[in-house]
Amino acid sequence: MLKRLKPVVRWAILGGTLFFVAQAVKSHWREVASLRLDGAGWLCLGLALMVTLVAHIWTGWVWGWILRALNQPARGRWSTLVYLKTNIAKYLPGNVWHLYGRVMAAKAAQIPVAASVMSVVLEALLMAIAALLVALLGSRYGALQWAGLGVGLALVHPRLLNPLLGKLARSKGKSLAAMPDADAAPEAESPVVLPRYPLEPLLGELIFLLLRGAGFLVAVRAFSPVSLGDIPTLLGGFSLAWMLGLVIPGAPGGIGVFEATALALLEPMLPAAELLGAIAVYRLVSTLAEAIGAGAASLVMRGTDVR
Repeated sequence: MLKRLKPVVRWAILGGTLFFVAQAVKSHWREVASLRLDGAGWLCLGLALMVTLVAHIWTGWVWGWILRALNQPARGRWSTLVYLKTNIAKYLPGNVWHLYGRVMAAKAAQIPVAASVMSVVLEALLMAIAALLVALLGSRYGALQWAGLGVGLALVHPRLLNPLLGKLARSKGKSLAAMPDADAAPEAESPVVLPRYPLEPLLGELIFLLLRGAGFLVAVRAFSPVSLGDIPTLLGGFSLAWMLGLVIPGAPGGIGVFEATALALLEPMLPAAELLGAIAVYRLVSTLAEAIGAGAASLVMRGTDVR
């Protein structure tokens, strides 16, 4: 019963968020259509593209840290190239193809499937915790987020995390095993545990979220002035929206969920038309950065050794 309901829930989430965004665009389409970028605005978008690309390169390096935290040898260059090459696949229906690509690349590099599956699950968990931490900078819901952050930091302790990761990895392993090349992605064949608290990967994901937030701030600046006092709240709202796009199922690449949440959280701060323009352009900038990263990684990937 739950399996049959899951696709319905995913489509309902995607449909609901896209409807919310469409309604906002409908209400402000005249103002959005009147937006124009000057030279400084185009320069801001170019800078947003560069910063976002650096963020993706960095998080690929952090994925290598996660693999090494799981006692798997992985060079930073190899993990970064694999990450960049596969990340664009998250926009495909199902929202697991980028994870599948990483697991397959790790398997080809003689990394056990159990470890590679656990690495992508741990990465998502650390990203969510890092997003909560950044969101605390400008939160109006501090108590709730502090509580959530405390739970998240506790869950990352190996004593609590290893049983949770085992369950999540088995669940994700079943999803990956259902892919077309099912025999190439068997369920985890042996248990993998995290031997110590993953402080270094967590700090790495925190830097990733700050870089992504900086890219968003520069995109907003292309359409509207941003004061120093606005930065914490903008970063906090962006991080919460990004986190929900990561964890809520049904939206490949967080499309719809991120936009709807960012609108709801940040509309009191900025004119609706300028906020809509910034969010739409940032989605384009982010996707373009991922496409550039995937293309560049594909060109230089050949001959790169995992060790």
